[in-house]
Amino acid sequence: MRTNPAIQAAIDLTAGAAGGTACVVTGQPFDTAKVKMQTFPNMYKGLVDCFVKTYKQVGFRGFYKGTTPALVANIAENSVLFMCYGFCQQIVRFLAGLDRKTELSDLQNAAAGSFASAFATLVLCPTELVKCRLQTMHELQLSGKITQGHNTVWSVVKGVLQKDGPLGFYRGLSSTLLRELPGYFVFFGGYELSRTFFASGRSKNELGPIPLMISGGFGGICLWIAVYPIDCVKSRIQVLSMAGKQAGFMGTFSNVLRNEGVLALYSGLKPTMLRAFPANGALFLAYEYSRKIMMKQIDAY
Repeated sequence: MRTNPAIQAAIDLTAGAAGGTACVVTGQPFDTAKVKMQTFPNMYKGLVDCFVKTYKQVGFRGFYKGTTPALVANIAENSVLFMCYGFCQQIVRFLAGLDRKTELSDLQNAAAGSFASAFATLVLCPTELVKCRLQTMHELQLSGKITQGHNTVWSVVKGVLQKDGPLGFYRGLSSTLLRELPGYFVFFGGYELSRTFFASGRSKNELGPIPLMISGGFGGICLWIAVYPIDCVKSRIQVLSMAGKQAGFMGTFSNVLRNEGVLALYSGLKPTMLRAFPANGALFLAYEYSRKIMMKQIDAY
């Protein structure tokens, strides 16, 4: 049965939300460590040092600072991303002169994922800015960059509105876009390539949970290896702009290279890699299975 495009979009959106929730629940402590180490690399000797100091200074709850905006960010991003992914797959089919039901190649799926990420960026940037600021609030106070911290989502939101207005939520938009477009090309490319490998001539839809999780994890690792320095610059722009005027992407990138060296752009890579595999494996597992369940329910009617 051919599914109505509006129903299909709603299914993809809901399945994307389920995937985004699974991603945050699985990897939030590692994401917190990543943002802290990216923004304040001189404060931490490594991942273990970051975990120990965070626990001693803030307690266990310190690892889950920014969880609410992280949930909102991931649910919003992945809902829009997977809804637009289905739409962009149809655009790729149209541009390639293919039938609507034709299976796309791994490369064509990667291109569709890259196009879809541009739409997801618009909802991701504001929520990720709030998340990153909450995660590094303790370090901002310790470094003397701010005198009074914000401990709740609302206080950060209010601070952005008072200081910069609504457009303040889009600090780091260009760097987020620079990260998302190539990042999601390799993300979906890696995921689909891995699924093709496991399918071995069978339909990809027949794959079980283990191959799906491995494929999702592989896609996540491909993404972060490809765009990590860009993400590091984005985090600095979004966090340090709270303390005053912050240079744009090229200015921040040049400053980091000149003053701290190229390795500073890879600070926090270890927790990112540790998080990438289980978090993105959970994301795709939740997405594929929830989507399959909803499609079966629709086909039953």
